[in-house]
Amino acid sequence: MIAVIDPAVEILGARKAFGDNEVLRGIDLLIQRGTVTVVIGPSGSGKSTLLRTINHLEKPDSGLVLVDGEPIGVRRHGERFKELPESQLLRQRAKIGFVFQNFNLFPHLTALENIIEAPLALRRNNHDEAKTAGRALLERVGLADKADAYPRQFSGGQQQRVAIARALALEPSLILFDEPTSALDPELVGELLAVIKDLAATGTTLIVVTHEIGFAREVADRVLFIDEGLIVEDGPPAAVIDNPSNPRTREFLAKVL
Repeated sequence: MIAVIDPAVEILGARKAFGDNEVLRGIDLLIQRGTVTVVIGPSGSGKSTLLRTINHLEKPDSGLVLVDGEPIGVRRHGERFKELPESQLLRQRAKIGFVFQNFNLFPHLTALENIIEAPLALRRNNHDEAKTAGRALLERVGLADKADAYPRQFSGGQQQRVAIARALALEPSLILFDEPTSALDPELVGELLAVIKDLAATGTTLIVVTHEIGFAREVADRVLFIDEGLIVEDGPPAAVIDNPSNPRTREFLAKVL
């Protein structure tokens, strides 16, 4: 377990089941601010569900998630916690960027319109300010000349870069990536991972669920291996990937490396 002094994320006893299938089985986890945490594990192990509990896209059956010290999705009501109204939950989610594996861009909006939609809805900027900031984000992800193009005109890698720019538009303190390369052709994976690598260098807290072990080895400060709803192994890449101590981790890596 890696020592955490200044946690950006605290997960305390998180459990989640879908019917009889318990997907998270009591996760306790602290994520250091300004670090890159990569989550690996077999399909169905609970990786994406864990990620989605952080911004309350999935409500834990029990346990608590805090981002920057604030409980997400709930507020304390005496000795219990009560669900937040949707308006307050949306305010919390504005601090947490989320990049989905299937992009989730609005097909009827241009790249620039996709990026500025949330800042305008939350009244963060006026229209001109939002457009200026949006164009700067498109330049940052290498798509400065694509502001007026629609998602159907982009490759998968380009759509995912627009999705990253959209996640950055609200200047989140934390960005979650759920299998960001899984819907991409292999030749497009490298360009997207380069964008995420550049983002990691800025000091933003990143949590990335991925099967890209090479990316984890190169970029992660910390790697978590999850299996059957539990964190089985936790440490720096050199330990978890190159010298795993748990037999289940070794078995998994032998199949994917």
